[in-house]
Amino acid sequence: MTTIQNILDFIETLAPRELKMDWDNVGLLCGSRNAPVDKILVALDPFEHVCKEAAQLGAQLVLTHHPLIFTAPKTVTDDTSIGRSIQLLCRHGISAINAHTNLDCAPGGVNDVLASALGLQNVETIGSENLLRAGFVEETSLDDFLGHVKASLGAPALRYVSGNKPVRKVAVGGGSCASSMTDALAAGCDTFVTSDIRYNQFWDAQDLHLNLIDAGHFYTENPVIPVLAEKLQAAFPEIQVIVSKKHADCMKFY
Repeated sequence: MTTIQNILDFIETLAPRELKMDWDNVGLLCGSRNAPVDKILVALDPFEHVCKEAAQLGAQLVLTHHPLIFTAPKTVTDDTSIGRSIQLLCRHGISAINAHTNLDCAPGGVNDVLASALGLQNVETIGSENLLRAGFVEETSLDDFLGHVKASLGAPALRYVSGNKPVRKVAVGGGSCASSMTDALAAGCDTFVTSDIRYNQFWDAQDLHLNLIDAGHFYTENPVIPVLAEKLQAAFPEIQVIVSKKHADCMKFY
């Protein structure tokens, strides 16, 4: 019998807890360690529609990148989405596990998968937190590379600023990593792909002659989800691992 604890132990071999940032919340956030599991739903986020999907599928576990509980709620009621999600999981006996910044930093995690999705070669870890990855592409224009990023990640649109350089050495950081652009520059990168970039950060990048590309939080992190599901399925062939078919980016472009 496979239990929730068995799954958690495996996830923490892929993304050890000690790799997480101090402010983060990872691991088993809802449910019972001893509960049996034969079906897992994997998604980027544990939002309410994902929890409903898990219940409809008869899954005993929702495994996500982002945490179900990030800052501790003061109440758990049906007045909020997080409250409804927790109540739904508890009613159906569904546990919730996540690997967040530990999966960002881990070998083979979010940022290694993002580097692979963009076709980077000779990938290395850069920066003081083992977070970003950097690698090389065949030298190309920024316009051509933007098209490559958009197509590779399935992003509907990109925000960017030009550093007036061709693209050769590229840093990547899935999610909100723009504050680490100095690490990209220190590693000799001419281009940085991340998301959630603030207005002033685009100006800073332009001043520093860095091509800075915002490909969206969902699109820079979601590539790890099928990879994570594949690893789980290989480790536990007796259980069913399903990638969410309902979870997608809620942001639209008009």
